[in-house]
Amino acid sequence: MTTLPDRPNTALLVIDVQNGVVNGSHNRDSVIANIDRLIAKARAEDVPVIWVQHSDDNLKRGSESWAYVPELVRRESEPLVHKSYGDSFEDTELEVLLADRAVGRIVVTGAQTDECIRATLHGGFVRGYDVTLVGDAHMTEDLSPYGAPTPDKVIAHTNLYWQYHRAPGRRAGTVSTDEVSFTTDAG
Repeated sequence: MTTLPDRPNTALLVIDVQNGVVNGSHNRDSVIANIDRLIAKARAEDVPVIWVQHSDDNLKRGSESWAYVPELVRRESEPLVHKSYGDSFEDTELEVLLADRAVGRIVVTGAQTDECIRATLHGGFVRGYDVTLVGDAHMTEDLSPYGAPTPDKVIAHTNLYWQYHRAPGRRAGTVSTDEVSFTTDAG
């Protein structure tokens, strides 16, 4: 259904599941376990797994906090996209990697819900992709001391509004890890 011609494939995005990003995040361990299950499923179905890794002044490239969590292991053959903005498409090679693999639909997982996940959801959608959010495979830290809702509410709200997001010729949606299908628009 994507508006991108000749892009029938789906890819799994694993965004910013880095030590310094997810340390102390809401439901960290269960979310990482769900992402690990999705990676295994994607690999078994020969679906591209694309890893995204953020760096900035507070997350220095090469540091322990910048590294991916040890529970998730990237294969050498799986692309790694380095970014410095919330949107995984912004000033990166992600679009080229997806085009080379004829991907018109992305399945989004990772961190942080209220920044890089939301930015990438919208970034992909406005670029013509069908975008599926895995509702139990993204997380965020507690920013309520700064006036934000608690993490569970941030996650629930993001899942709710993305479930009903629509635009001409594109689909969005929120599904659980168990509902993810890499071969249909259903999940």
